[in-house]
Amino acid sequence: MPVEWRVTDSLVSYQEAVETMETRAAAIAAGRAAELVWLLEHPPLYTAGTSTNPTDVIDARFPIHESGRGGQLTYHGPGQRVAYVMIDLRRRGPDVRRFVATLEEWIIRTLAAAGVRAERREDRIGVWVRRPGKGEGFEDKIAAIGVRVKQWVTLHGIAINVNPNLSHFSGIVPCGVSEKRYGVTSLSDLGVPVSLTDVDGFLHREFEPLFGLTTAQTVGKTSNEPPRAVSERSVPVPSR
Repeated sequence: MPVEWRVTDSLVSYQEAVETMETRAAAIAAGRAAELVWLLEHPPLYTAGTSTNPTDVIDARFPIHESGRGGQLTYHGPGQRVAYVMIDLRRRGPDVRRFVATLEEWIIRTLAAAGVRAERREDRIGVWVRRPGKGEGFEDKIAAIGVRVKQWVTLHGIAINVNPNLSHFSGIVPCGVSEKRYGVTSLSDLGVPVSLTDVDGFLHREFEPLFGLTTAQTVGKTSNEPPRAVSERSVPVPSR
């Protein structure tokens, strides 16, 4: 069964997103629904993973939500493309590390399509770009990863900074990384003039060689509205 590909074109509250993910993941685990990739934006907020250190909150200018995912504190807000990935690892192979590595590769390929060389780091989660103009050894994080697995179905996913307000990250220590040579960046900050729609296209194209066939893209103002198809069904690509 192909993976459903959904885009929501209005801001989605974090509570609504979590409730939707939980409901869909349960249906996937029960064999009642297809796997889902859901692209959206949140209003400004912080989410706290299971490894969060409370001292990493510097200025709680936005709501902080306990997420239940792995990792520490991160920011979500307009201009950041969040992709929630609900995949059945029983069918694809019950290997969480492999799944996370595949998410990293998906991000790296997506950013390459936008003309940005990004890399994974063994000692730091997420995807990073080198910033030699800032000094030797300086790197900035451009995408975050945080997942949870329930009944071998994945929840949460990735967030790519397209054009968010980067000053909003200063209210926390993002993902617990406090060294001055490690910061946060975005495609806009790097001088790459792409839109969320452009990034959505790159994400869709690069997803299929890694995860397999998707349905036609659907768009709706909220996750509870009936979607409307906006593209043709994609060409099948074997998952691996």
